[in-house]
Amino acid sequence: MKRFLLLAFIAFLTMPLGMSAQELDAATLAKRAGRKNLTIKEWNTDAKSKTRWLDRVTTYDSEGRKIEQIEYASYGQKWRETYEYGENGRVVREVEYDDRDKPKSIRKYEYNADGTKKKQYNYAPNGRLQTIKVFEYVIGE
Repeated sequence: MKRFLLLAFIAFLTMPLGMSAQELDAATLAKRAGRKNLTIKEWNTDAKSKTRWLDRVTTYDSEGRKIEQIEYASYGQKWRETYEYGENGRVVREVEYDDRDKPKSIRKYEYNADGTKKKQYNYAPNGRLQTIKVFEYVIGE
């Protein structure tokens, strides 16, 4: 936890002074522009047999937002996640699927006014709320 806070603090200190939330959003939008309608396939190759297999596929929408990520094993799909976005452009819902493509867990998010995560609601596939994670941001503890 201390390591995370230290890294977050260093990132905060290295941000250009005067950078507003709007400029950060502009940077995010610029990053997304290069990912519009992009699909990235990651492949693994066995060093001895030279056998190659698909490891992961990440798909982005027409706005450059990640909408799906699938991880594979030699036998097929290990898991899959889908992402839905709200009006503010932030992820509001994630659904994780198992190797049989059945929903395993659902996460919904709330954000603070500055765009940081406020709460994460974790649901079972049947829609029953299981846990709530609250995000607390502490600088210089």
